[in-house]
Amino acid sequence: MKLRLALAAATFASAAAIGAESPPAAVPAKAQQTASEVCAACHGVDGNSPTPENPNLAGQIPEYMTKQLMNFKSPEGKKAERENAIMAGMVAALSPEDMRNLGAYYGAQRAKPGFATDTATVELGQRIYRAGIVEKGVPACSGCHGVTGLGLPMQYPRLAGQHTQYTVAQMQAWRTGARANDPNKMMRMIAAKMTDAEIKAVSDYIAGLR
Repeated sequence: MKLRLALAAATFASAAAIGAESPPAAVPAKAQQTASEVCAACHGVDGNSPTPENPNLAGQIPEYMTKQLMNFKSPEGKKAERENAIMAGMVAALSPEDMRNLGAYYGAQRAKPGFATDTATVELGQRIYRAGIVEKGVPACSGCHGVTGLGLPMQYPRLAGQHTQYTVAQMQAWRTGARANDPNKMMRMIAAKMTDAEIKAVSDYIAGLR
């Protein structure tokens, strides 16, 4: 009897372990239709957004993008981690698999180069990005996002070439707490120490990274 119970317990444990295995690998091709028919209007067919208020998605780190899509979705009627009425509607019907596929699809797209447009603030933006603002305790952006803004897989997003307007809006949202899905309040604490001018300067510099 004890042997049978032990075998049953072992079988159950094995089944549980199998159920807890990593989800199946993302398949970018499965997301192409959604990207073309749903996402393209705001983010471009290839993830290079034609509208500066909407983010470029091309070349974004897949795991980061998947997390953002999941954060837009309200779990079982609860408040979403990242609130946005438009995106909430877009992700409502997406499954976790769909989101992983979209992350992989856009991660595989080629990002078009962006450009810094304010020559008067490039030096300030570069200094903040590369060295931070020591007297305010603001760390260098490059420490997490890389010197060229390509990010760090599975941890920190790609910033290179992102629209200035979008980056400014996100930094301001971090500062006010309107956006609050950053681990350990990292971005909220950084943005809270920065002025509008500093945010604009570093955002414009980021737009020219490649």
